[in-house]
Order: sequence, then C-alpha cells, then structure tokens
Amino acid sequence: MSEISQFLIPRGFRFGAAKAGLKKSGRTDFALIVADRPASAAAAFTANRVTAAPLIVDKAHLHATGGQVRVVAINAGNANCAAGQAGLDAALATCNAAAGVFGCTAQQVFPSSTGIIGVPLPAEKLIAVLPALANSLGSESDHFQQLAQAILTTDTVEKTAFARIEVDGKEVRIAATGKGAGMIHPQLVPHATMLVYILTDAAIEPAVLHGYLRNSIELSFNRISVDGDTSTNDTVLLLASGASGTTIGTGNAEFATALNHVCTSLARQIVADGEGITHVVELRIQGAASDADALRAAKAIAHSPLVKTAWAGSDPNWGRLMAAIGYSGAAIDPERIDIWFGDLRICRDGGRAEEFDEVAAHAYIQKPEFTITIQLNRGTGSCVFWTTDLTYEYIHINADYST
Repeated sequence: MSEISQFLIPRGFRFGAAKAGLKKSGRTDFALIVADRPASAAAAFTANRVTAAPLIVDKAHLHATGGQVRVVAINAGNANCAAGQAGLDAALATCNAAAGVFGCTAQQVFPSSTGIIGVPLPAEKLIAVLPALANSLGSESDHFQQLAQAILTTDTVEKTAFARIEVDGKEVRIAATGKGAGMIHPQLVPHATMLVYILTDAAIEPAVLHGYLRNSIELSFNRISVDGDTSTNDTVLLLASGASGTTIGTGNAEFATALNHVCTSLARQIVADGEGITHVVELRIQGAASDADALRAAKAIAHSPLVKTAWAGSDPNWGRLMAAIGYSGAAIDPERIDIWFGDLRICRDGGRAEEFDEVAAHAYIQKPEFTITIQLNRGTGSCVFWTTDLTYEYIHINADYST
C-alpha cells in the first residue's frame, strides 16, 4: 500500500470510491475526482483508431468547455469500448447524472473506463451509487487512496506519485495516480489500459497546462512498454484547481521538473507492475542519428518476443538485440554498435567483445531490474526507455482474462 501524506494532496479537490458491481471481485470499481470549482484541464489520449466511448465524449467536452473539468468519473471492470451507440449513451448518461448531483454542466464531466472490451457498460449501476458516493467524498489522504485502489484491474498494487515546490513563497502540490499492468504501450496524442490522473493546486491556463503535459508525456508515458499493445482507452488527464493561489505561466522550469518527476515515477511503477513480469529493463540508447532513431531502436527491442523471452530466462543472448536494432528502421552501421549489460561489455564494433563473460552477464540479468546500454555511434541522438520481460504468467493472465 502506498504511503500517502495529507500534506501532499493538492488542494481544491475531493475524492471517493464505491462498489457499483462491475468487478467480479466485488471490490470498489467506481471513483470520482471532484474539483471544488471548474479546474483547468489538459489531456492526451490513445492513438489507437478503435477508441472507447468515454474518450470520444471527453474530447467533445474539453472542446465545448475550453478545457474545464469539474467531475472525473472513472469506472473499472468495463472498458465501454466497441459497444456502438449504446456505449456513447452510457457515457453520456453517466455525465448527465453526475452533472445533476454536483450542479455543473454535463460537458464539465470527464468519464473514464477500463476493463473488458466489447461488453455494454451498465451505466445504471454507476448512476445508482452516485448520490451516496457524492456524500462520502473527502480531501484527506485516505480518500485519495480510495481513488487509487478503485481504478485497478489486473494491477497488483496502487500507483501514486507526488511532488511539492515553492513558487513566489507559496507551496504548490502535484499528485498523480494511475493504473496499468497489461496492454501497455501508450502512444498518446498529440504526438488492461493505462489511465493516469494528475492534479495540481496551481492556477494554470488550459493551453499552458497542455504544453507542460505534452512535454512530460514524451519523457515518461511514451517511453514505456510491457507487451507492445496500445489500448483503446489510454488517457492522461492533468487538472489544475488554482486553490494554492499561485499562478504558473509558460517556462516555469521548477514546475516542469516536478511534473516530469511525477510522470516518470508513475510510468516506471506501471512497468514494474506489468502482468507476470520478473524483470524491469531500462534501455539506454545512445549515439543514434537522432532522438527519433534512438526511440525506434528502443521500441524494436522492447517489443521483440525473442528478446523479452530471453530476459525472462536471464539468457544473455545479445544477438537478439542486434537483430531487433537491425529491423527497427533506425540508421545504423552494424559494425559500429557497442552493447553493455550494466558495466559488462558484451558487444564491441558489432561483434562479441573479447572480454564478454557469459556467466557474469547471466548473473547480472537475473536481477529484478537491470540496464542495457547500446551505443550506435552514429550521432548524438538518445533516449531512455523502460520495458519488461515476457513470461508464462503473462500468458496465463491474458488467456483467462474474460472467463
């Protein structure tokens, strides 16, 4: 269980969760984030062209309000995706009900869903528990904990991250929670499912907020992969309540750094809780012709079943890394590639390094977390990417997911 201090929770928000009966486990499965007054909002969504109904509604609502959100309504246990008009009707019905309870417009409600695809969402179950849930909301740390727990699906632990900074003598807080364990390879635009909700009590205009979010996403959520599948529901939402009384404009390096810290922490927690994983791998691609090429190489490695199963067996088969780099589309010279497992030199100039110690390499990648550094020697492009192995347990979890 996460240790959440009340002093880390951004002001201007209330939280809570209830059991609506969507999860077979009987655990809480419906959560709310409610801003005391309409909060500035910025969001990024999946690039998957099969898009869940709540995302369609969210985009329309953000456009209609100019980036203002009063209520975030999140259900787990049903993705509300591939349900046609019935899915849209369910999302809108939830928004209308929440608007009535909290005295806002339906367009100020931001619905989110996660769970199984292709099953109609019984919105009436959510609507039935809304009044009691509204009365139970609070701004204490345990209320935030309720939110973090209710949104989980195949996750094994809740995921939270926090930061505090001082701006003009006033404290500004950032808090985030999210879920994700499988179906994790976010491709968020502009540029199991990952849902992330980030809150701050700074006052930030929606357009400015969008800029901060876009930059942080590129260094965090767009740099992780568990299984290479991009969900239909991936969402990252950033809300600013303004309750701290501090206004932040563009170019605030301290706020940007704090937001990056929170997003990166949450992204790494999501990878570490990947379905059935036994290893978390940090890929450091250096010397690429461009940052984009570095990312291409990292993704090819991270998505290769041959590479990922080798990691599952702690097999130091570096040839599989070379093969993935070769088909990645990155500009390379095969005879100039160098590879390290931690501090152990594995490959030099595209071939087996003379000092390669297979026993030591095997022992190193038996660790739960390890680093692989790849130097392409083609330029100054680089990236850091976090991924996992692929195990029998992953197959078991996903073979039985809907039954």
